Amino acid sequence: MPVAAPLPCALSTRESAGRLGPVPEQLLIVLKFCLLALVYLFFFRVIRAAWAQLREPELVPVARVAGAPAPVAAAPAPAPTKRRSASTGVSLVVREPKGLAGTSYVLTDELTIGRAPGCHITLDDTYVSQVHARVFIRDGKVMIEDLGSTNGTYHNRAKVGPPVIVDRGDRVQAGSVVMELV
Repeated sequence: MPVAAPLPCALSTRESAGRLGPVPEQLLIVLKFCLLALVYLFFFRVIRAAWAQLREPELVPVARVAGAPAPVAAAPAPAPTKRRSASTGVSLVVREPKGLAGTSYVLTDELTIGRAPGCHITLDDTYVSQVHARVFIRDGKVMIEDLGSTNGTYHNRAKVGPPVIVDRGDRVQAGSVVMELV
């Protein structure tokens, strides 16, 4: 079988190496260490992300804004009741899901909603964040604020960000739990 002759325009590896020149060995060593550092950085980031998902979230104190009122110590969680508050006359009543329907939470100064045991309203719902939202009274008006939850808090089917005024009859949703202000 005859051997095909190389094309005249194609350069052999010897010829191309001669034109570009040899690569210094120090450069190859530096590039090897850079690649190794990138691989270690990648594995470090993967392990750190997995660790952040597995551990409990840290409660970070929030810096006070100038002119804002001083923080008030959280009151112990109010027990669910079937009556209205004597002080404010306002409470949150669970409407959905049916297993929790009718449960009422009296609003005194502030209620926090979430999965964490320290929340005033503790919900066993995977779509609810550890500390999901808070309902509070400011200037005589009931307000709700999302506390950076993953899936959001909804007020009458509109997503809540900064504090929003809630009126009687309005619905508040955290995860699959829908509550009504009465």
